[in-house]
Amino acid sequence: MSRADSEGSKAEPRVSVIIVNHNRADLLLECLRSVVAQTYWNLEVLVIDNGSSDHSEKAAKSLVDPRISWIPLDENLGFAGGCNAGLRRAKGELVALLNNDAVAEKDWVEQLMAPMLNDPDTGMCASKILFYGGDVIDKVGHLMYLDGQNRGRGTGERDRGQYDRREETLFPDGCAALYRRELMDQVGGFDEDFFAYGDDADLGIRIRLLGATCQYVPEAVVYHRHSSTLGSYSPQKIFWVERNRFWLAMKCFPLSILILNPFLTAARWAWNVAAFLTGAGPAGNYRKRESSRGLVGAILRAYAAALVGAPEMCKKRTSVRKMKRLSDREFIKLLWRFRISAKQLAFRDK
Repeated sequence: MSRADSEGSKAEPRVSVIIVNHNRADLLLECLRSVVAQTYWNLEVLVIDNGSSDHSEKAAKSLVDPRISWIPLDENLGFAGGCNAGLRRAKGELVALLNNDAVAEKDWVEQLMAPMLNDPDTGMCASKILFYGGDVIDKVGHLMYLDGQNRGRGTGERDRGQYDRREETLFPDGCAALYRRELMDQVGGFDEDFFAYGDDADLGIRIRLLGATCQYVPEAVVYHRHSSTLGSYSPQKIFWVERNRFWLAMKCFPLSILILNPFLTAARWAWNVAAFLTGAGPAGNYRKRESSRGLVGAILRAYAAALVGAPEMCKKRTSVRKMKRLSDREFIKLLWRFRISAKQLAFRDK
């Protein structure tokens, strides 16, 4: 779609692209260049800076484009807080998220928004996210284990066209996603207590509980430098992932599944121990790169923090339960459709 065509049609929705940044000037410029080169012109680009101390501002402002707004924050509010800061400033009917370590194909926005224009029940759209510089899949939508842990669909597979069909998926990855603004507002945006990791899963599940669907759009391609901020095997990342999956389940899952959560998690960790001992999967690779003590410590800290935050999550659960439109039975069927097993979580890395 040309700039002239876009400016000439007031029926075309504005898309607010939110990019959260923290000390990644080296990656931010390439990300922004891919956004301003989009074929869809009716964009505003909100760069939310989480208190960077590098030259990120200089990098962002080196691109002279009236659609780019530089929005500095006084402190690092994490991905969740940064996205919410962008959401408060966004004027678009549709909101796109793009990681600062990702680069979008020039028709990314145009392709991603097509299902929303054609189907009012589509509340979210997921991109085809490939690892930067190759044809290996990072994520093509998400799957979820029944204790709240999630994993990208297709992760680690070589892209041979096996995911080239538009279809429903559970929720999009926050690295490169599109949402209806009204739905984000309705559920209250991101939960800032999550800070980072799992916050997009929590948001996606709450939107699904409203009855909206998520469409995977294979033509919307993004290249991602996976875990460039903390690294794949950071103890801090493990802490956030494990704490936040517990909070997600507490807030959003039916009681019938929540009661089973300790047993489901025990099964998942049994498979992780097997992977750890055999040097396979995320746990096995963590063992090769980091200390076992650091892994155990991160997990114990995560559960301690999860329990400390449990009363607040129970309060939020009440709000989620009041707002939801799916019955518990419908939601369980949804989770079952897009499930991943504990064994797959343990033995498939990335």
